[in-house]
Amino acid sequence: MHCISGPFLDNAITHLRKLNLLTLEEVLHIQSLGQLQEKVCMFINILANKGLEGSETLQAFFQKTNTQLYGLITLQEPIIQKHTEVLQSRYGEWSPGLLSTCPNLYSYSNLLIVEGLTDLQQKEHDIVQIETTKGTWRHNTIQLPMDKLLQPLTRVSMPPRILLTVGVAGIGKSTLVRHFVQQWYTGKICQDVNFVFPFNFWELNAYEKLSAERLIKLAYPYVTDISHVFNSDTRILIIFDGLDEFRCSLDFSEALPCTDPKKDVPVDNLITNIIRGNIFPEASIWLTSRPNVAAQIPGGLVDRMTEIPGLRHKEIQQFLCHMFQDRGLHNQIWSHVKSNKIFLVMSYIPCICWILGSTLSFLIRHNIQDSLPRTWTEVYSYFFKMIVEEGSRDKEPLKIEQAYGSNRRLISSLGKMAFYGLIKRKYNFNEQDMKAYGIDLPSLQGNLCSRILIKEESTVCIAYSFIHLTVQEFLAATFYYTASKRAIFDLFTESGMSWPKIGFHNHFKSAVQRSQQSENGQLDMFVRFLSGLLSPVVVKPLSGLLLLAKEENSVYRMAATAFLQNLLSSGGTVSLWAVNMVYCLQELQHIEPTRNVEESLRTGSLAGKLTLCNCSILAYLLQVSEGCVEETNLSGCLNYTVVKSLLPQLLYCSNLRLENNNFKDDVMELFGSLLSAKDCHLQKISLAENSISNKGIKAISRSLMVNRSLTSLDNNIGPKGAKSLAEALKNNNVLVSIRFAHTLAETACLNRGRGELEPKPAAQGV
Repeated sequence: MHCISGPFLDNAITHLRKLNLLTLEEVLHIQSLGQLQEKVCMFINILANKGLEGSETLQAFFQKTNTQLYGLITLQEPIIQKHTEVLQSRYGEWSPGLLSTCPNLYSYSNLLIVEGLTDLQQKEHDIVQIETTKGTWRHNTIQLPMDKLLQPLTRVSMPPRILLTVGVAGIGKSTLVRHFVQQWYTGKICQDVNFVFPFNFWELNAYEKLSAERLIKLAYPYVTDISHVFNSDTRILIIFDGLDEFRCSLDFSEALPCTDPKKDVPVDNLITNIIRGNIFPEASIWLTSRPNVAAQIPGGLVDRMTEIPGLRHKEIQQFLCHMFQDRGLHNQIWSHVKSNKIFLVMSYIPCICWILGSTLSFLIRHNIQDSLPRTWTEVYSYFFKMIVEEGSRDKEPLKIEQAYGSNRRLISSLGKMAFYGLIKRKYNFNEQDMKAYGIDLPSLQGNLCSRILIKEESTVCIAYSFIHLTVQEFLAATFYYTASKRAIFDLFTESGMSWPKIGFHNHFKSAVQRSQQSENGQLDMFVRFLSGLLSPVVVKPLSGLLLLAKEENSVYRMAATAFLQNLLSSGGTVSLWAVNMVYCLQELQHIEPTRNVEESLRTGSLAGKLTLCNCSILAYLLQVSEGCVEETNLSGCLNYTVVKSLLPQLLYCSNLRLENNNFKDDVMELFGSLLSAKDCHLQKISLAENSISNKGIKAISRSLMVNRSLTSLDNNIGPKGAKSLAEALKNNNVLVSIRFAHTLAETACLNRGRGELEPKPAAQGV
């Protein structure tokens, strides 16, 4: 009985004990149980064994002490019982694939309370977000246990009404929702919540118009009268999972207000009115979304924003350990992942970690460990090879070739659907979509589709989605690669009505240009995979599926390499899109320019070599180079122009050494803006041996008033600069180390909290 509170239960137990309907032993047994729901269930079970007298006495107690609660229980208990059964049938079992391999996946889904979305989260592709931040957790966040999700943070604050949980694709948002629902209906968490109504946004795509009442009744038809459930005495949680899978955009400025739960309105208007509290104002609303789509919801409407941050390095190792019981196999896989920074960072996402682990396991078990993949295109190529070959195990060579032939046609159809779904931002496909792209429904039960597609059923329809967005992006790239060789029109126009575009190279340029124009880096991984398909090392794993020709690929590769390098040599700032072009070159296996810059970075000989192209490569190395993990040494090689172009990338470094760059005040203004940014990850910065005046240190001082990441500052300042710094430190409780090397200050005092910092000539540190 979800309606019974702790105090009410205590009063009922006391009353029945006085009437000798409960023994002392029974009372102590009830009180020994931990969760309220467990106590209530035990209380009801004990009374049920007392016969008619027990139930009638309890009923009389309810009627006498709380008539309203009695009426509520009478109406709601049958609904709650049915609701629990339905939720158990829908959410009780894990889906095949990743979750069956690692059923305790939910244990990695930590929640962090965050203060809104960063610029990076709002503007860039999920993968780029992780690579740029190197998979590190955001600063100044609070961990939130799942059972505290709906509770106020302090005794004086109110419980949140609108909750928003963000996380990149594959991080575990739906897994978290599933686990939350399971924990709730088993009475382990949120026992004060009477009803939890989960919905998937992809289900809502089937409707043009919908009323709030129909929304509930279509999914939960046993709720015949919503007034019995939605009222001021009942606590309700409505979950909307996967905003990024919703075909409509939420426009809060244009949505017409609606307070009538019986009125049919456009489905996007229904959602905005529920979020605003015009409909179901008494209910709590929990939404999940990928970060860049979550930006549609105004921050002022969100009472609590949480983020699922993904796996840290130790958790990646534990995750792989759960996947593989063979310790030797696990050690080989972990060793390869750990040695490749690109793989290690992306394993932050559990689903990608599973794909990578499964692929490496296949290669090692088949004695191909001498040429383990170094790029993501190789990983996904071998992943598909693994699926096809494991489905054809123990078959004769002729039948294996036939399997490759049938899978080749299927992959072509899936690739076309994946490509046009990607450019339309469509990630769920119904059976009509499958037929439209030439995919036979019986083939969906085959080995290939069952391994890469997730089937989801609802009361509305059946939908399919790829196990991860990167699988859709890879398949989209395979379709574009093969189709562009013979296409005479722009493939991005599905109708085929466009200016003629002949030859693979023209189509490749078109794809890269489209990626530059796309919102939120939508096509970034697609063009990486497209570039990677030109690499000579993917010919072998994909030869049976795509009929790649090594000689043909070589010609395409040379043209694509020249085009990408030319792009990097033109333009202005080093944008994340430019860095993505360097990733494309790496997928192409054109690594000489990167090696040259990395060697210069290692030996400290970058001075005079930082052309625009090399700046983009340096920005790439800031993300992936082992030499930049603990410390990024850019001493003696930077100037104002280079710093300005690299600024977006320096934001995510943790330890910067920038000594002896002859920086002047204009560069300090740049660093001031860097340290003031909400996304700033810098923890330590050394600016010694630079020409910084009082004006320059003031720019740094202003930034320290808002910066909450920097803990160590090494710099040259004068007396006035020291005074500015002292003022800034009054508002900064994070900075713990300041080094005044070769300072021009003769005497100055920085009063801060418990002591004084007194810089003197050539002071070594405080």
